[in-house]
Formats: sequence, C-alpha cells, structure tokens
Amino acid sequence: MVNIFRFVILFILQLPAFVQGFVIPRSWVPSCKARESTVLMTATTQHVVVGKGRVGEALGKMLGSSTVMVGRNDPVPIEGTGPIYVATRNDDLAAVVEKTPEARRKDLVFLQNGMLGPFLKTYGLEDNTQALVYFAVARKGDVPTDGVTDLNPNGLTAVYGEWATDFEETLTKAGLKCHILDKGRFQAAMFEKLMWISAFMLVGSVHGGITVGEVEKSHREDVVALIQELKKALERHAKVTFQDGVEDRLCAYARSVAHFPTAVKEFPWRNGFFWKLSEEAVGRGEADPCPSHSAMLKQVGAL
Repeated sequence: MVNIFRFVILFILQLPAFVQGFVIPRSWVPSCKARESTVLMTATTQHVVVGKGRVGEALGKMLGSSTVMVGRNDPVPIEGTGPIYVATRNDDLAAVVEKTPEARRKDLVFLQNGMLGPFLKTYGLEDNTQALVYFAVARKGDVPTDGVTDLNPNGLTAVYGEWATDFEETLTKAGLKCHILDKGRFQAAMFEKLMWISAFMLVGSVHGGITVGEVEKSHREDVVALIQELKKALERHAKVTFQDGVEDRLCAYARSVAHFPTAVKEFPWRNGFFWKLSEEAVGRGEADPCPSHSAMLKQVGAL
C-alpha cells in the first residue's frame, strides 16, 4: 500500500512535465485549411486604413475601434501584420507607397477607381490585393449605400488577392455585399468599371455636367455607343473577355447612383487609358480605335 501511495505521488509530481512534452498527433486535429487565413486574421491581424475621407472613415468604422487610421501624408507603421487599406485619391498613391516600409508593401490593399495596373507594376505590386468598390458614401460620416442594382441584386463590389477574405468579411458584417474573384475575372470586372466611369463622366460632361442618371435616361443611346466602342478596343488591344450584357449592367449601375454628378477628372487613371490606346494606334499608322471618345475629349477640353 505504501509503495502504491508513493507511485501516485510521484506520478502527480511528474504530470506537468509529461503534459508539456506531449505532442498531439496531427491526425487528431480536424482540418481547417480552407479557413486558415481567417483564423489567423482574427487572432493576429492589425488593420490599418490610409486616408481619412468618406470611404476611409467608413471602412475604419466597419473594422472597429482597434483600427489604426493614418493620414495620406503620414508614414505607415512598420509593426504588425495584416491588410493596409488605401482609401486615398489616385494621385496620392505614389506618396503612400513611398511612406510604406518595403516589408509591409505587399499588404497594401488598393480601393481606387481607374487603371492602376501600370502604376502597380512600377512598384512591383501588381499582385497586391485590389477591390472594386461599388458602395457609396455620400458625405463623411454617412452610412454606406450598397452598390446593388435591378440587374445585380447581389451587388457589384469585388475583390481579388491575399486579403480578399478579410475585405469581404468586413463588408458582409456591415451588411454590404462583396464577391471574391480570381485574377482573370477581376481584371474583366475592373475594365467594366473603367468603361463605366470613363463613358458616363464623358457623356455627362459633353452635356454640361448632368448627373449619371440623366445620362442614362436622356442620352442612353450615346453612352451605350461609347461603351461599345471602348469595349471593342479593350477586347482587341487588352485581350479582355467580357460576360454578355456589359452595357445593360453599366446602365443599371448608373440608375442606382443616379444622383452622381459627372466630370472628366483623374484623367491619367481613367479616360487617359483609352486616349493612350488611340495615340498608340494612330502612331502605328492605324485607325483610332476610340474615335468618338477622342472627339468628345476634345469637345470638353480634356486634351
């Protein structure tokens, strides 16, 4: 009996060391590979938002009080792991990248409209996460309005890249819709939005800066013809394949944000992409692939 008692005491004393050294076989642990990145994000991620405007502030509220908010002219913190959402104007992007430590640049998530490809390639960031933001924030502090249309009730906002799941989950929790796409589908969706903002802003400017809703209602034939022209140029020169119904989808989106004003701005990032296609084609002795677009740009004094 004494020996048994001694054995029990010794076993209890050695139990912590035994447990500490015990390794659970991998086969005992349920597989969670599909959600591994989400688990890591909730445990260790520090969200950063660059830009304190309408979209930046709205995104910061969605992410929560622990989010680090950074002004567009401020350096991005080197500490931490997680997405760095860039919610600034396109012309501020170079400064933002330069003020981001090189080790953190892969975490930059770009939310801007327009053609970012050449800019991102300059910095070796062409594989970074990008999002097409279709939700709108009318004024700073307002609740975002989702980008759903009568043709796309599931929304048009889309995201691609390493931090796609984080962005999608953030929007979903805020009651907004978002789709995670592969790179090919994202590129096509990006070009669709580029056509929308280039065509509707330009036709609206030709008619005195009317709203996009007025463009769709009163000048639909003109804007659809311009979209078709830009689409054909993209299919030929950028080798993009679009799903059927581009014109209808873009007009439906215009109806959903009918109050938006029109103006040709951020030219290098928007209409400038198509103007460059025209310049290059004419320089090779070919016909202008976007003749109506070129004529309208001259008409509004954008060239």
